[in-house]
Amino acid sequence: MADMRSFREAVTAWAAGGPGDAARELAARLPVRAAVLLEGLSDAAAVDALAVGRGRDLAAEGVCVLPMGGAMSVGRFASLLGPPGLGLRLTGLCDQAERRYYVRAWERAGAAHQGFFVCAADLEDELIRALGVTRVEELVRAQGDLRAWETFLRQPAQRGRTSQQQLRRFLGTKKGRKIHYGRVLGEALDTDRIPAPLDGLLTSL
Repeated sequence: MADMRSFREAVTAWAAGGPGDAARELAARLPVRAAVLLEGLSDAAAVDALAVGRGRDLAAEGVCVLPMGGAMSVGRFASLLGPPGLGLRLTGLCDQAERRYYVRAWERAGAAHQGFFVCAADLEDELIRALGVTRVEELVRAQGDLRAWETFLRQPAQRGRTSQQQLRRFLGTKKGRKIHYGRVLGEALDTDRIPAPLDGLLTSL
């Protein structure tokens, strides 16, 4: 049976230069009504966790949460999935520094009216601020990363940084850690404390 994972894989292959037949067929069969364009896997993990926390199954609702492997790919994905391509409704989430790529992509795809959501710095920063430093440190300990965290704090480069800045940097110091904590932090958030960009994204779908 076709599923949203198959559709994501087909779209990713299409964006990389492959044929689009499989993506078109799956989009119609599932059916898919909207695409959430995200920079990476950690963003997707957090969005999925927060959606589940609100009792939602985005895939079952016809929403494809699609990590692109970098914000600079957004133009290609928007053209394939938006009005010029499959005609899906587009939305997304990006860091403030990457906003210009999304603006340009939405305009070129004729989807400027559909909009997307912007994190003040990045997604990890939003989640850490929403949970608070103390709670995030508790989660780091609960995940068995206390020793790694203490070693990280002893690095000279961390002197002078705030606890929030240190946590944000720590999440990106090991391959796979940002993805893992995207889910962990998302699951730990109460539904009434979801950061505004993420709340806006989920509410819009």
